[in-house]
Parts: sequence; structure tokens; C-alpha cells
Amino acid sequence: MSTPHRRADIMMPSRLPSGFAAATAKVGIRSGAGDDLLLLVADRPCAAAAVFTRNRFAAAPITRSRRHLATSGGVARALLLNAGCANAATGDRGDRDAASSVRSVADAVGCPVEQVLVNSTGVIGRPLPIRSMIAAIPRLAQATRVDHVDATARAIMTTDSAPKAVERTVPAANGGVIRIVGVAKGSGMVHPDLATMIGLVLTDAEVETTTLADLLRDSADRSFNRLSVDGDTSTNDSVFALASGAAGAAADPNAFADAVRSACLELARMIVADGEGASRVLEVEVTSAATSEEAREVARTVGGSLLVRTAVAGGDPNWGRIIAAIGRTSARFEPDRIRVEANLVPLFADGGPVADLDHAAARAFASERVQIRIDLDAGDARDTHLTCDLTAEYVRINADYTT
Repeated sequence: MSTPHRRADIMMPSRLPSGFAAATAKVGIRSGAGDDLLLLVADRPCAAAAVFTRNRFAAAPITRSRRHLATSGGVARALLLNAGCANAATGDRGDRDAASSVRSVADAVGCPVEQVLVNSTGVIGRPLPIRSMIAAIPRLAQATRVDHVDATARAIMTTDSAPKAVERTVPAANGGVIRIVGVAKGSGMVHPDLATMIGLVLTDAEVETTTLADLLRDSADRSFNRLSVDGDTSTNDSVFALASGAAGAAADPNAFADAVRSACLELARMIVADGEGASRVLEVEVTSAATSEEAREVARTVGGSLLVRTAVAGGDPNWGRIIAAIGRTSARFEPDRIRVEANLVPLFADGGPVADLDHAAARAFASERVQIRIDLDAGDARDTHLTCDLTAEYVRINADYTT
């Protein structure tokens, strides 16, 4: 099955922001074609921040990266990522392998160990082929290139159907241009909980570490924490942000923040469009809620409903499932005052169905992108939830993932 993301015309950035270079290799971590190990290197110590999964079985590379960011004070020179093995729930060996890999990177790059970040993605409970990884790291450190954006995005893919990358530019204070490049992987085991996937946000702007960390948390909350593919949060979820400062200047804070948020939101939309087995994208927008918390609850409840998502999969305008999902939330509203639309086609208003629009509703639910808008008429708060339909292909992919 070809997902909406694979069918989209994605413009891949031609190069990484100034100050960054990357190299990839295939070292036997996953089966099949394609590289499975990525080394990203900054040409100088740079500001670094990250958001990580809250899963209590957080993988060994997650706990190590957390520790390194705390020890270095938010400074990094390199990031090592692999696909095909999560190095999660692997006990003492997993910890040793994560430590060995970062030491090898530090030696190859010539930086303190605490300036190396690391993460993995793939099957839980299996050990890394650490010897082949360590053997490849010195070679990768000598082969980094600034034009390896596509290779970077592909090396971290698991069940993704196509790479995911975005680019934004903003004016620099010195008259130049600040570049922001975002790369992500995510297709399954995706659900709001700080990060929900593995992502990189790279920029050549001069940014203070605390500012970068605050902006990343805010951007993740507005984007990656507003999406779900299957309701499962991984042991390895993370988003890393690195600012090299190689542009030699800062950007206008508001313009820079808007650009980072926009890049993260576009990556989040790419992830739901590439959800495992997805044939349609579903966006639930809730308006006029009493509070932000209630808006978010309604959006997530409707977007997470298996009945709503299977109706979207079948192009079936069964809006009764939407009403039922809204009704089981704790949000405050009067049932006869809410309004529900799909792609601007009214479905429910004034306590009952909107007459004579069955054919228009059917066309809306058969669209590749279905936007459900719910007006609660109870306040001025709003929120959004991004997801995809739920198809039989999702079950097939996950029924034999390790076999």
C-alpha cells in the first residue's frame, strides 16, 4: 500500500545547515537494503537540547543521552543513530553497548564523551551488533558530507515508506540567512508523550542552549504531541535540536521560533501521512471549548477512536461515531449547541443531522485528507489532533514485524 506521504511531492533539502555534516553506512543492524547507521557531526561544540519518551522502559541510548546533556550543560559535537534495533530492554549489555558506541564516536571526532548523543530505533529486546558498528564509526567520521540530507533521513527509517525532511529559512541579524533543516522517522508506535518518534532539528543560527531547549519543548508540544498513529509510545522516542552557530548571527526570536514550530508541524503531518497502512490523513480540530485541556481531550478522544478511524478508512461518513466519542469526554458542552463538519461539510448541528448532504459527506470522507471540525460553543479554547485512518494493512504490518 502506498501511503499519502509516499504519494506526496516532498522537496528534500539539498544540504544540511552550515556547521553540520553526516555520513551513513550499512552495518547489519537491520535486514534488507539501505544504510542503518548515521553519524552526524558538528564542526564545533554547539548548543544542544532534546525531548525524550516518558516510557519507563526508556532504552539505554535514551538514558545515556539524557545524562550527557546534563553533564555537558547542553553542548554536543556528534549524534549517532541506528535503525533496526532499539537497544531497549537489553539489560547491562545494552548499557555497555551504548557506552561503547559513544566512546568510539568521541575518539573518532575528537571530543569529550559527554558531547556525543545517541539513540536507536527498531525491534525491542534485541542486542546491537556492536562490533560492526564500532568498526564503521572511524570510517563514517572521515566520510561526512554536507549534502547527505536524503541519506540521513533514510538511515533512520524503519517501516517508513519514504524519507521525511523539511527546510525553513529566516533572515539573520547580520544580513545573511539562517537555515533550519528538520529530519524525522515515524510510522508506527507513535503517540503523544513528549516526542513520539525520532527527529532532528538542525540550524546554523546562534542560539543559547536554554532558549533552544525551551523552543524545542514548545514546538514538540504543538506538533509531535498532537499526533498519534496507533496509541503506542515507544521506548526510544526523541527529538534532538542542535544549533551550530555557523551562520555567525542570531535570527529575530519570533521569526526563528515560528520557523522551528512550522518545521516540526510539517514533520508531524508527514508522520501521520505515513502511518503504517495509512490511506487517509485525519485531522480533528476542536474550537470554542471551555478550556485548552477540554479542547485537547475532545480532539484526542475523537482522533483516537478506532471506530472513527475505521470509518475514515472505509470512506464511510458515519458521524454518529464522532458524536459518541465527543459524548464520552469530560468536556463541558450542551449537545444541542455543538456543530460537527468534515471538510467544511456540515454533519451535525442543532442537536440533529444536517439534511440533504449525504452525498457531500460521503465525498468528504473519501478524500485523502479528512478534516473534522468540532465547535463546542462553550468558550474560546481550541486544539488539534493529527492521525490517520486504521486499515487492515496496519494489522498485517504489525502482525509479523519481527518475523
